[in-house]
Formats: sequence, C-alpha cells, structure tokens
Amino acid sequence: MIPRLTARAARATRPAPTGFDRRLVPPMVLGSVLNPINSSMIAVALVPIGVAFGAPPAETAWLVSALYLATAVGQPVIGRLVDMYGPRRLYLAGTALVGIAGVLGALAPSLGALIAARVLLGLGTSAAYPAAMRLTRSEAERTGQDSPAGVLAALAVANQTVAVVGPALGGLLIGLGGWRAVFTVNVPLSAACLVLGALRLPRSETRRRSVDVPGMALFALVLVALMLFLMHPSADRWYLPLLSAAAAAGFTVRELRVPDPFVDLRVLGGNGPLLTTYLRQLLAYTTSYAFMYGYTQWLEQGRGLGASTAGLALLPLSATALIVSTLTGRREAVRAKLLVGSVLQIVGCALLLVVRADSALWLLLAIGALLGIPQGLIGLATQNALYRQADPERIASSAGLLRTFMYLGALGSSAATAAFYPHRADTAGLHGLALFMLAGCVLLLATTLPDRSLGRLTPSSVTTPGKA
Repeated sequence: MIPRLTARAARATRPAPTGFDRRLVPPMVLGSVLNPINSSMIAVALVPIGVAFGAPPAETAWLVSALYLATAVGQPVIGRLVDMYGPRRLYLAGTALVGIAGVLGALAPSLGALIAARVLLGLGTSAAYPAAMRLTRSEAERTGQDSPAGVLAALAVANQTVAVVGPALGGLLIGLGGWRAVFTVNVPLSAACLVLGALRLPRSETRRRSVDVPGMALFALVLVALMLFLMHPSADRWYLPLLSAAAAAGFTVRELRVPDPFVDLRVLGGNGPLLTTYLRQLLAYTTSYAFMYGYTQWLEQGRGLGASTAGLALLPLSATALIVSTLTGRREAVRAKLLVGSVLQIVGCALLLVVRADSALWLLLAIGALLGIPQGLIGLATQNALYRQADPERIASSAGLLRTFMYLGALGSSAATAAFYPHRADTAGLHGLALFMLAGCVLLLATTLPDRSLGRLTPSSVTTPGKA
C-alpha cells in the first residue's frame, strides 16, 4: 500500500516552474490592494462616522491621516523585515493584522478606538507590497530570467483599479450594513490572503537576524513629526520640523555606526540614481494629489458642481490612467515614460491656468483625461526604475521607501491646497495651485531629461547570489 502524500510533501515534490511562478500572482495582487481599498473606501464613510460619534470633520479626518502615517512608516520598516526574514512570514503576519483591525473597527465603541483600528490597518497593509517586490526579485534569481514588467504592471493596475472602485464599494457596503461594514470587509479579505499566502508563498531562509530597532524608531520619529507638520503647517507648530531634524541627525549618526543598519546610508548615499527616483516619486505624486484634491474642490466651489457631479468629472482621469498602465505595462521604457509623463503634466497644469468658472465642461473633462496619462506612466516608470536600481538584498525596504515618498507627496499637496485655498476653492486659488504644480513638473522633467542612465534600465539575465 502506497502512503498518501501530505499537502506539504506534495508541494515539495512538485517541480518548480521554469519561468515566473504564476501561482504567486494572486496572493501578491490581493495583498497589495488592501492598502488602496482601505484608503479609498473611507472617503464615503467619514460623514456617517461623524454623525455616529458626534465628531466634526476636523476629528474624523484623523481616520485618513492615521492610515497615511502608519503606512508611510510601516512600508520601509516592514520591508526591511521582509528582506531579513522572507516575504512569507511578514505577508501572513501583516494580512492577519488586517483581519484583526477589521474586527476592532467593526466593534469600535468610540472614534479613538476607530482611529487605532486604522493605525493597525496601515501597519498590516504595509507588508504585501514589499513582499511582492521581494518575491519578484527572488523569482528572477531562481529562474535566471529577469522579466518582471508584466508582474509589476499587474500590481500597478490592480492598485489603480481598486482606488477607483473603492468609494463605490464603500458606498455599497454602507448601504448594506452601515459604516462598520467598511471595516468588516477586511475580515474576509484577510482570510483570503491568509489562505492564498499559506498555500502558495514559498518558505525562505532567514537572511539576517539583527534588527536595528533604534534606527527604525528614529526613522519613525523623523517621519511622524514631519508628516504631522505637513498635515497642518502653522507657526505654532514650529517644534515639529525641529524635532524631525533632530531625529534625522540622530538617525544618521546611528545608521553610520552600526554594522547592519536599518537603512545603509553609505550605500544609499552612493546610489544617486535611486535617490533621484525617490525625488521623482515625490515630485510626481505631489502634482498628482494636488490636482486630485485641489481640482475636485474647485469643481464644487469655483465651478459650482455638485459633489456627485464633481466626482464623475474625475472619471476620465482614472480611466486614462488605467488604460495607459494596461497598454504600456509590459514595456519598461523607463526614460520614455518619465519624459512623456512629465511633459504631459506640464501641459495639463498650463491648461489649468486658462480655466475659468464658466469654462466648458468638455474642457474640464479633457484636462482630467490628459493628466490621467502621466499618472499611469510615471507610477510604472518609478516602480520599474527602483527594481533595477535598488540593492537586491534590500529590495523590499527600498520599495517600501518608494511608497513613503508617495505619501509625503500626498501630504505636501494637501498642505499646498490648504495654502492656496485659505477660505474657499476659488479660481484665483486654482491658478496659484497650478503654478505650484507646474514648478514640480518642470523639476521632474529637469531630473529626467539629462539622465541617460535611465535608458540602460532594461531587462537582463539575473545571476543567482553565490553563483557569480
């Protein structure tokens, strides 16, 4: 009688695919969309949550800010742990935390408890994207074939799609089960990730065991103090940028002295192309979020559209971003995408300068459609550039840091919007915001045009570590 193989033994005896293991794609994609879906669904839940707890908009806004703060800190920190302990462990731990946060949010007795649940959501959703980047690199090393463009494009398209449908999904859930359903939905999503992750993600050896906890804590302090200031910049909060600067100085000293730092500043400082990619990410997303926040407010107050109509007016932005990402995702062409994207951003921002309160609706829709093109191009380009430029041993933490610069751009754009709209979103304020965005677009083009190294970021054969 032949003994039956256990599920683990069966997986162990299954021959490894010669190319990228497509079984990894579903858990990678599903895990990576947990963050954008929770970022976007909350938009339609803020008002009913405020009514339920008797909280004004200034307090419910922390439900958005808490997730941004936790994710901006969590992505590179958890990414470093992914590099050290492997993607499977952190993926499972992170997605399990998402389920716990969903339960806590569904049962939260107060707004404070709900904000705490959002912090847990931010930390839990920070694991999947760095894990996906680590898995992509590991598969390239295993197969010796470096062709991740299609996989990275799938991640980008899935994230953009979910960000678009998130508010509609949130509205549907609230209609079916009240605002708590926006949190409860994380439980089945978490369960699906856990099952897929346990069945399909490979076990990996621990690469390093020393964890630079003081370095991570100082890094977190730098970001939290800076982001708290960017959320509400004012003279009476002068101590926050000083605290951030002091923590940054301590972080630098710490990371230069320890043998296995959280962020290897010596290597990072010598990697000019990667630092420039982070700068491009910051510039591009500052413009993108400034348009999304500022233009939407102007459509409502300056143009006089209703909230639902203003939301529909942004559909061309999302549609063109998705179409461009889908059509161009399999071709890396990093330099070409950055050049075309930055030029189109410049054109779009220039068109905002001619917009008036009586401008034709077709022009307003066309501007949104135009600016959706660079949103699709630049996000793919920076993601592929990072994959090529980062130290393979730190790919997950480097990818997490790329997301951090995206969130810094979001907060910077929010501060700019508040500065140009001190009382209401009028046309003069929109034009001032457009000039601010235009400056960022020109800087983006200036950092891309002379950089010939971007043209050499093409797929090549990968050498497995230890077999050079």
